[in-house]
Amino acid sequence: MKRRTVLGGLSIAGLTSLAGCLGIVGMDEHESSPVGVEASVRDETGYAQTDIDDIVVEEEVGASIATETISVTNYMTEHEKSVSVGPLDGQRAAVFIVLTTPQISIAGRNVNPVEDMSAQEIIELVEDNYDDIGDISHDEDDEITILGGETTRSRFDADATFDGHDLAVDLHVSEAVETEDDDLLVTIGVYPQDLRMQEESNVLELMEGVTADIDTNDDGSDESENGGTDDDAGGENGDGDGDDDESEDDDDGILGTLE
Repeated sequence: MKRRTVLGGLSIAGLTSLAGCLGIVGMDEHESSPVGVEASVRDETGYAQTDIDDIVVEEEVGASIATETISVTNYMTEHEKSVSVGPLDGQRAAVFIVLTTPQISIAGRNVNPVEDMSAQEIIELVEDNYDDIGDISHDEDDEITILGGETTRSRFDADATFDGHDLAVDLHVSEAVETEDDDLLVTIGVYPQDLRMQEESNVLELMEGVTADIDTNDDGSDESENGGTDDDAGGENGDGDGDDDESEDDDDGILGTLE
């Protein structure tokens, strides 16, 4: 199962029962806008923007000739950093993801459940979607400001398998904030727990450095000695479009192995 299923789960959870209503009121297509991290923050923390992926969740509702497809387009901007810890040497084992999903309103009420999801509920989706991550336990909560909005940032401990090795990791999750385009935004950061002293502060900087002014031509181009490139993300030929399932299976960073 791919990284994209995390956002797919966030987007469609609880929405299916309302899909018929959305079609009735002419709200059968919804799309968010991609969001990333300021280039200066990526440079400072050593993370490279490696992919901007549009994730479309479609749900058919109705019956017979009245069947209608409800489409929700979300975006996931991925950032990766190569680190060395224990048996892992120069592996892309530190990942930061920015997820956006559209707000969907009926009669002035938002029906996208991401808005009200706690960090615990978000992390449970991660655990459900990745077979190689488990034993997740809550560690701490704190407040953080993302895009000018204050929200809760939670840290979780977890056990993971990466490149055949058991690895304790930290998972950081921020609860949803609203973007200037009225989308909902969630961030997820993960790194080996042995690197908490350096990577926790980096993840917090990345969260605070989230920006709507994303360069959509920049995925993979901000090479750094610690980050990845599109060649890393897309396979030997550097396609980097995220559509080559075989390439993703071969080398998709730490969350790529947790599928």
